[in-house]
Amino acid sequence: VPSAIGVLDALPLSANGKVDRKALPELEVSRSERVYEAPRTELEAKLAGIWAEVLRVPRVGVKDDFFALGGHSLLATQVVSRIRVELGVELVLRALFDGPTVEALAQRVQGASLANPMLSGPMLEDPSRFLSFAQQRLWFIDQLEPGTALYNVPVAVRLEGTLRREVLEQALREVVRRHEALRTTFTEENGQARQVIHSEVDLALEVMDLSGLEAGIREQEARHQLDKEMQRPFNLHTGPLVRARLVKLGEQEHVLVLTMHHIVSDGWSLGVLVREVSALYEAFAQGRPSPLPELPVQYAGYAAWQRRRLQGEALQREVDYWKQQLSGAPPVLELPTDHPRPAVRGNAGATHSFRWPQELEQGLRALAQREGASLYMVLLAGWQVLLSRYSGQQDISVGSPIAGRTRAEVEGLIGFFVNTLVLRAQVEGEGSFRKLLAQVRETVLGAYEHQEVPFEKLVEALQPERSRSHSPLFQALFALQNVPMGEVQLPGLTLKPVDFEGQTSKFDLSLFLTETPQGLSGAVEYSTELFEAATVRRMVEHLRVLLEAVLENPEVSVTRLPLLGPAERQQVVVAWNRTALDYPAATSVHALFEAQAEKHPDAVALKLADGGVPLTYRQLDARANQLAHHLRGLGVARGTRVGVYLERSFEMVVGLLAILKAGGAYVPVDRNYPAERIALVLEDAGVGVTLTQQSLVEKLPASAGTPLCVDSAWEDISRHPETALGVEVGGEDLAYVMFTSGSTGRPKGVCIPHRGITRLVVGNDFMRFGAEEVWLQLAPVAFDASTLEIWGALLHGAKLVLAPPHALALEEVGALLARERVSVLWLTTALYEQMALHQSEALSHVKQVLAGGDVMPAQRVREHVARLHEGSVMVAAYGPTENTTFSTTHTLTRSTPLLASVPIGKPIGNSTAYVLDVHGDAVGVG
Repeated sequence: VPSAIGVLDALPLSANGKVDRKALPELEVSRSERVYEAPRTELEAKLAGIWAEVLRVPRVGVKDDFFALGGHSLLATQVVSRIRVELGVELVLRALFDGPTVEALAQRVQGASLANPMLSGPMLEDPSRFLSFAQQRLWFIDQLEPGTALYNVPVAVRLEGTLRREVLEQALREVVRRHEALRTTFTEENGQARQVIHSEVDLALEVMDLSGLEAGIREQEARHQLDKEMQRPFNLHTGPLVRARLVKLGEQEHVLVLTMHHIVSDGWSLGVLVREVSALYEAFAQGRPSPLPELPVQYAGYAAWQRRRLQGEALQREVDYWKQQLSGAPPVLELPTDHPRPAVRGNAGATHSFRWPQELEQGLRALAQREGASLYMVLLAGWQVLLSRYSGQQDISVGSPIAGRTRAEVEGLIGFFVNTLVLRAQVEGEGSFRKLLAQVRETVLGAYEHQEVPFEKLVEALQPERSRSHSPLFQALFALQNVPMGEVQLPGLTLKPVDFEGQTSKFDLSLFLTETPQGLSGAVEYSTELFEAATVRRMVEHLRVLLEAVLENPEVSVTRLPLLGPAERQQVVVAWNRTALDYPAATSVHALFEAQAEKHPDAVALKLADGGVPLTYRQLDARANQLAHHLRGLGVARGTRVGVYLERSFEMVVGLLAILKAGGAYVPVDRNYPAERIALVLEDAGVGVTLTQQSLVEKLPASAGTPLCVDSAWEDISRHPETALGVEVGGEDLAYVMFTSGSTGRPKGVCIPHRGITRLVVGNDFMRFGAEEVWLQLAPVAFDASTLEIWGALLHGAKLVLAPPHALALEEVGALLARERVSVLWLTTALYEQMALHQSEALSHVKQVLAGGDVMPAQRVREHVARLHEGSVMVAAYGPTENTTFSTTHTLTRSTPLLASVPIGKPIGNSTAYVLDVHGDAVGVG
């Protein structure tokens, strides 16, 4: 009769298609139903006793699995420590992972070496003169940043019931008496830091009475006092380095806050503190003496032992291991951040808390057990996959704190033992999660075996390039917090933990997970200088989705693990991707222009800003047709590339339109380009004909092909018919070739089809297009902003005002805007800032201002918006990347809030949309 039955959706198969028995999950069987096999030898009996003590179970059989009974890495460390004390042998932690039953472990113990000399007290005459390596680092940091609260270690608990304050104070004083670390301050002698252990410290219980306040205000003030207490700095020189504050909320309700400096405590120490206060309070309340035995060693003795042990060849062997492990690791984890990384990253931070369901924890624990790993290893591997996917890096280093209490003698000691390990993983894209987990398992076990090298010594040995913009060796941290706290009870009182909202962050990102009966409780501590809260919330959700996918199929490659949940996938893939527009993709640009010429024949199409008779749509169409006939006679056919080397003029616009009507594609060249660039562009484009003017023709290189001076040859050109040629040209035909700046190498020509232009200016809603608009053509023709200006006007029947060809002063631009009543204007960011400063009145009358290409100046935008006249105004970020045009806008009115988040505009083609974000002190385009 089976003791348990489990149902699977499918049996796991090996690569050969056979049932993979090792991959079968262990069935959940209550411990009472397991077949108990008693120890058979004295060694097995001792091991079973050690396991029972550490795991807190009544008995352990020789076939029982350590991890199935609730064991994890920290408890495994305690088992190894007790084996060292009780059996006198040195066992590596890996032995317990490789042999997780009493029977298997007994075999490994028999072959183990004798234990190293154990810590039994101060090993040097004056241990107080020594700081541990970890303490020395915090002392150094305190000298650099005195008065920081970054290393405060607080714990708070709500006490409901009858509290005997004098008994609580007595218990706290006894804890301070027992632990020298809590009576320690720090000083400097001859340039060296040293400990000063005081014979006694009067720990006063500070009391704040809030019971007279109204209930709502009382809770709010209590929270304020907790936050204030957490931010109060310690003075390492004067001490004391432990504080106790009692906030009275009522006769039957108090909040106790205990705060220690990290230099004398750690997370494990909090558990020791709370357990001892609980035991002492209960004893003293009943008039009994302290039930706690005297401590076998004090922290100063441990610090002296550490320094004596970690020196010479012993230290060098450990350091060599870490040098090999971390050689060539990337110095920075390049996560995409919401804000640019500052040159000096501060400690400002925030915390996002969350909870994952119990089913997820149980599934991950079962996966770990099947793979001979721990829950910690599975979660670490998942975190490293997420960081790899976010950063695009395969080589991922993560920091992880470890309790550092490898000796049984220090398990009950308050002090700074915790160490930080650097765990590196190669997250290979095509490798499975199971394969990665095996790698992480080996990395973690190796790190545990070499955990005694303090992080401070590791940094000293590796000597990474130091930068105040990021922490050395790693910038992301992971911790599974399973430090033993024990059951805490006080007579006549009910205790409830109080959570703190952190306001600091030591690293870019730190993920903390805690095992609870309800599932995994988590918190992400993040730098607010780098990340927004929404980004961190999304990252946590992505990690949950990833881990759930791992449970479904651990064999899937890590690059194929999903990150998006159903709702976000619908939003990103479907909702946000609805960028399709009903625009004439198959129609040529000149056909759309001809439709406007037929619809608005007498409307003004072109006007020179410096005077002259304007051209109507009928006249512009006729001239372009005549020039198109002439170009056909010069051999311009469908797909022929024609150079355009003209000043801003009627001839320039006529030439562009005529080239398209002839079936060709224009290659614009700025007349101010250096001669070498002009020659390179025209040669690379392979032009056969170049349109120019009599004043410029002598500057043309030989690569320009046949020059055609449009101004001087117009008498011949005008003899051609004014009717269209009827050349068959579609949306996929080439319209123009524009060259990149060449700032990253040789300039590259980008080929834009007709549909690229029509997709930008026809049927789009990122701005207002229409016949009533007046556009200013200000951008050089070889800069793709001119595409928006010219065709945004001419394909909608609007007026296009051509600015004079010379470089304009700000006053000239301002006067031009006012005189011509320009309603649509595109400016580079730099020019926008100068116009907003010096021509603000003229700029405020322009209905649609588009600017981009660089980070927008927030103050100038605010000033511009404040001057806007009644009616809607559009401020848009419009920017080209490699001559692919795209934009985004936000409509602003007098009543629009200035600090507004601007929606992402619709991308053109395969480009990425720019965003104009007026928020805080920055306007971002990116």
